Amino acid sequence: MITACCPAKINLSLKIIGKRDDGYHLIHTVMQAVSIYETVEIERREYSGIQLRITGADIPADESNTVYRAADCFFKYAGIKECGLLVNLTKRVPVGAGLGGGSADAAAVLVALNRLFETDFSPQELCNIGANVGADVPFCIVGGTAVCTGTGTEISALPPIPDCHVVIAKPGSSVSTAEAYKLIDNAINLRHSDMSIEDAIYSGDIFLVAKNLTNDFDAVTNLSDIDEIKDVMKRNNTLGCQMSGSGSSVFGLFNQDNFAQLCANELRCKFEHVFVCRPDKDGPRIIEKNNIK
Repeated sequence: MITACCPAKINLSLKIIGKRDDGYHLIHTVMQAVSIYETVEIERREYSGIQLRITGADIPADESNTVYRAADCFFKYAGIKECGLLVNLTKRVPVGAGLGGGSADAAAVLVALNRLFETDFSPQELCNIGANVGADVPFCIVGGTAVCTGTGTEISALPPIPDCHVVIAKPGSSVSTAEAYKLIDNAINLRHSDMSIEDAIYSGDIFLVAKNLTNDFDAVTNLSDIDEIKDVMKRNNTLGCQMSGSGSSVFGLFNQDNFAQLCANELRCKFEHVFVCRPDKDGPRIIEKNNIK
């Protein structure tokens, strides 16, 4: 049996810069891995097919799941036929949060299968496989801090952001990704910060990073819970806060643990999904002897 975990992600910046003829949007985003982990346990079985068991979330365990799709894409790329797998998925990232939980699941599966079948695929090959599953999967395989362009699958690594504390809260309300893109298409004069988030990251100053957070979806999504979460974060001395991805989770950056904990405690009085985490410098990893390697 192989066990692997993969961190979730937040978007430090997310700009919609165009739209292709096929309807796909072109983006420029800086993603950051954070220390909330999805975990998969994979073992081979004698029967043919993929059996998926899920704990921690009420989501389909069928061919629509990113775990199943990632395994299927891996087998096709590797030329492996008539293989049986049992996959136990432990969910910690809430569904529909803009935190890349499904993409992290797929990335963990690809890394685990690469080890289990000793295929020795390079990270780039795994990214190529993952791109067939979802646009965020290649970043989840790379991890750390990176700028992603095109549809999100073209990745360039950035230096790690300064260590900080990240509070994440998911409201009960949400907006579908498709609806969020419709709001973007109808928006005009979206404003961006003067300094690029990349320049802020290269400066090594967490205050500059927090000051230059930007997300086009945040500017057009009108959910009252999001504003309430931001108000709580600001009252508790966040350096900067915004929505992640197309929502609906909101994250705030803090330079002191006590501020982060006080903020999280206040948010937990109303919201079910609240996390305090840190930036993660890596992508998926194999877990051996209960230690992350």
